[in-house]
Amino acid sequence: MASNKDLMLSGRLYRDNDPELLAERRHCQQLLDRFNATRSGDDAERRRILEDLLGGIGEDSWIMPRFQCDYGYLIRLGHNTFLNYDTILMDCAPITIGNDVSIAPRTQLLTALHPMEDHDLRRRRYETAAPITIGDNVWLGAGVIVCPGVTIGSDTVVGAGSVVTRDLPDKVFAAGNPCRVIRSL
Repeated sequence: MASNKDLMLSGRLYRDNDPELLAERRHCQQLLDRFNATRSGDDAERRRILEDLLGGIGEDSWIMPRFQCDYGYLIRLGHNTFLNYDTILMDCAPITIGNDVSIAPRTQLLTALHPMEDHDLRRRRYETAAPITIGDNVWLGAGVIVCPGVTIGSDTVVGAGSVVTRDLPDKVFAAGNPCRVIRSL
């Protein structure tokens, strides 16, 4: 029988209150507490913590506190990528962020999905998760929400406050709720 962690990582129904997953989230929160408590200018300590926390972080990439995530090890950042204040990456599935990406304050990348039709499964803390992929040289404006399973193509710009529910192609400006392509870039 597969563990809840294995089920989560394979995109199948799992229980988020599983003791193994709770312990992993607790460990992640301990690292985030340290990261978010660093003093201004303590870039070396922030980098050390992020290298322990994340699945990968490219050269010259950085994250501003306050940063939140669930597990950390499912997040990969390319090089020269920047996540601004109050970014939330709900990484119950892999989140892959390319090179030269700029993510504005209070942006959320959310991989978790809860059962809509089966009220009992939702009540018993079952969920699934779908990965998010952000291409190279993407700019996500302030307060953007990216929903589970979405891929955003390279060189794309997403306007502030947008809710991205579907994939976006390369080289477009997209905005709105739900987010839609406005024009090519």
